[in-house]
Amino acid sequence: MADTRRRVKLYALNADRQWDDRGTGHVSSSFVDKFKGTSLLVRAESDGSLLLESKIHPDTAYQKQQETLIVWSEGENYDLALSFQEKAGCDEIWEKICQVQGKDPSVEITQDIVEESEDERYEDVSDTAPPIELPPCDIGRLEEISELISSCLPSPIRREKLAVALESDNYIRKLIEVFHTCEDLENIDSLHQLYEIFKNIFLLNKNALFEVMFADDTIFDVVGILEYDPSSPNPKQHRDYLRNVSRFKEVIPITNTELVNKIHQTYRVQYIQDAVLPTPSVFEENMLSTLSSFIFFNKVEIVSLLQEEEKFLAELFVQLTDETTDDEKRKDLVLFLKEFCTFSQTLQPQSRETFFKTLLSLGALQALEITLGMDDQTIKSASIDILSYIVDFSPPMVREYVLQQSNPQDDDQLIINIIIEQMICDLDPDLGGAVQLSGILKLLLDPDNMLVTVNKSEKTDFLNFFYKHCMHVLIAPVLANTAGDKPSKEDSQTAQLLGLIMELLTFCVEHHTYHIKNYILHKDLLRRILVLLKSKHTFLVLCAVRFMRKIIGLKDEFYNRYIINGNLVAPVIDSFKRNNGRYNLLDSAILEMFEFIKTEDMKSLGTYVAEMFGKALEKVDYVQTFKSLRLRFEQTQDKLKDRSSLESVSAVLRNNRFRRDARQLDEDEEMWFNEEDEMEDNESMNDSMSRKLDAEFDQIGKMLDKKGRETEEKENLRAVPNKTGSPILNIRKVNSPTSNSVQPLSPTVEVKSPTLTRKVGLVDYPDEDSDDEEEEDDDTSGVPVSKRPRLNT
Repeated sequence: MADTRRRVKLYALNADRQWDDRGTGHVSSSFVDKFKGTSLLVRAESDGSLLLESKIHPDTAYQKQQETLIVWSEGENYDLALSFQEKAGCDEIWEKICQVQGKDPSVEITQDIVEESEDERYEDVSDTAPPIELPPCDIGRLEEISELISSCLPSPIRREKLAVALESDNYIRKLIEVFHTCEDLENIDSLHQLYEIFKNIFLLNKNALFEVMFADDTIFDVVGILEYDPSSPNPKQHRDYLRNVSRFKEVIPITNTELVNKIHQTYRVQYIQDAVLPTPSVFEENMLSTLSSFIFFNKVEIVSLLQEEEKFLAELFVQLTDETTDDEKRKDLVLFLKEFCTFSQTLQPQSRETFFKTLLSLGALQALEITLGMDDQTIKSASIDILSYIVDFSPPMVREYVLQQSNPQDDDQLIINIIIEQMICDLDPDLGGAVQLSGILKLLLDPDNMLVTVNKSEKTDFLNFFYKHCMHVLIAPVLANTAGDKPSKEDSQTAQLLGLIMELLTFCVEHHTYHIKNYILHKDLLRRILVLLKSKHTFLVLCAVRFMRKIIGLKDEFYNRYIINGNLVAPVIDSFKRNNGRYNLLDSAILEMFEFIKTEDMKSLGTYVAEMFGKALEKVDYVQTFKSLRLRFEQTQDKLKDRSSLESVSAVLRNNRFRRDARQLDEDEEMWFNEEDEMEDNESMNDSMSRKLDAEFDQIGKMLDKKGRETEEKENLRAVPNKTGSPILNIRKVNSPTSNSVQPLSPTVEVKSPTLTRKVGLVDYPDEDSDDEEEEDDDTSGVPVSKRPRLNT
């Protein structure tokens, strides 16, 4: 079993001065050959991969904070931190660092952080510099104390020595006693000097000093000192706010005293950072990094301690879902849960996943189904924030819950439909909640974050569910507002809501090709959406154009036929005309859509636009789009006319009652050409083969004559010769290299011409009628021998 003393979390400070969790593992110190020195190694506890490999340099400044933290910098603007699970492990690694650097393990920082200029570096680099002696702590010496502390800030070495002096002499508590005296005497000048002193103490950026100032018995006094800002004519009322206005509401009793104290401390320190301390200048931002770290690690500890309180969390969700819970109590519960989720953002991904799984298993989404629909705006807003935290971290968790809901036939109770309804019914004129909810929906509908496994596809299952049970709720406001030939409601809030819905539908067209296409075609949705082109709100008109442009951009012929059959370009053309050539975004958007049709050579749409609207748009000359479409259309029409003139003679074939499928005729014709080529290449062989087949052909003809007469007697059918006296059915000889066979010819019809005898099938027909031509039986099985054709050889 791994040693828990060495179990750590690795953090790195990002560009926003926030700590990013890099993983959990176990730390060790050993000699690394490539670094030629002792290094700190952190291996991930999940897979043993190397999270950190950092050489302990003799001149690197390591800081020990809060007994379980070691912080240092590697390179410029790259800060790292190790947070130990146990104090003993932190002490072991700290001793190893101090041993390498030759320092006493009792110090809290191993080196002075050198950031000043070269001149200052050489002035202060000597460790033999005398310690800083602080003046006696009384009212008369406050100005001297303030100047001393201010003079130490530019030099890292002097800052370090000053921090040691303040801590060792218990100087901060002495200054607090002076503050009490000055406040009792209403000595404003001295109070202003104390403000400057404590502001500069914060800039020393020392965790040990923070622990003294943020203790339960001193923190309010520190806040009180910071009320007397010299730049403000009147003292602030921060202490009054913390004591009387902001109250700690224990919505569910917390039995862990350590946890309660940590919550109090974190809130007050956060308040000091956000409201009490002056906004740091550009040069002072980095000097408060330790304060940010103090708050960050406090939040991590609070979340961890709360997760260990299983009865507390269970009771929280029981009360949230209990119908008997009054609204005020439920509001406190929701606000607590929101703050809890906010703190969870400090956790590493694995811990955060466990955190949200715990919430979902306890019924977080069931509770949100209730709180999202409440009239209280505070509860609703907090519920949206909680849902946003969950969906942002893991959309599949929410989708899995949706698919597992026990009563899908009651669509109103589905959490997706609750989200949509709250988006539609948002009372905020700016639709702040609706915008947030639409973002949540987009995350849930995004196929890019859907899971695909061997046995199932989350995308297929969820989208089938959504389009069956939820899509009608989403598009209801669009359908309701476009029942006529123009939008029925034109107020700003309705237009903004329709814009949000249009944005979601456009997203669906892009990402849900199959599902949304069926929905649009079956519901004739595009026609209803194009009614919005008549809105007085230009942004909504652009939403409709963007939706159609996205459809056309798919280059799907189903969509193209739907647009053509419904004449759905007409509303766009009307909108273009109403814009009257004004140089604006609408004009550009519509022109770009037609330019796309032209550039991508979308023949069906291009022909439709040119044929239906070419004349109406011929006066648009500031772009060449419509002229190009019209020219291309005319060229296509000319080609079609030339082609139709060549194919007109084929209409005669339609008079034959025995015509077969066109594909079969093509096959016969191709076979004929193939056989003709063979006969030309093998003339000698064909001559002998032809004579042999002639003999067989005569014999078969006699048999067919006999069969034809028998059939005539039975069916009493008359023989009907065609106009030219040609037989309706002939027998074709197939020249096969392996066998001699006889097959019926395809029906053939002679096309008379004064200058041309047309050859159809494998035979030549005479150019004039024969006087001795016999009548033929209409039965396809009998062919008079006297009129049998002969093979062309």
